Amino acid sequence: MVVTVFAVTLFFGCESNFKEVQKINFSEFVPASDADTINIKYTDSGRITGVLISPKMLDYANLDFPFTEFPKGIDVTLYDKKQKRTFIKGNYAVSYKNTGIIDLIGKVKITSEAGQVLETEQLYFDQKNEWFYTERKFKLTDAKGVSHGQGIDFSKDFKVINSQRISGEIESDEE
Repeated sequence: MVVTVFAVTLFFGCESNFKEVQKINFSEFVPASDADTINIKYTDSGRITGVLISPKMLDYANLDFPFTEFPKGIDVTLYDKKQKRTFIKGNYAVSYKNTGIIDLIGKVKITSEAGQVLETEQLYFDQKNEWFYTERKFKLTDAKGVSHGQGIDFSKDFKVINSQRISGEIESDEE
């Protein structure tokens, strides 16, 4: 009988202490800043290189692996050195500060000024190398036709495109 009372007391005592330890070690996952209706212009040597518009931005710069979240989507315009534009839209995005990678999710659509359009559900953008890539299914539309596939990577100006597992009708320059 004494052993049972001791065991029950020990059990409840440990559970109470465990909950206290959990509270002490719990750190809240809250953004360092929160902004509504943002319009950010990126420049390089006085030249605009990009414009980012979003209804909501959460900046987690206070974490060991900092990132910025756009939970209500983004609308981005990128400019090359000749001021040709590439338009990017997505329902959700996360920009990882340490790697320079942007993860675009949900009805991602990229349109070049020349009329090429890529649509997919998830796409990554490597800001440093100005390179897009995905392993997801995609639809690519351009003057030569429409192609579908799974897995693609390409330069921000669509000049270099490497696609995998494609199907569709595309005009060829070769005869």
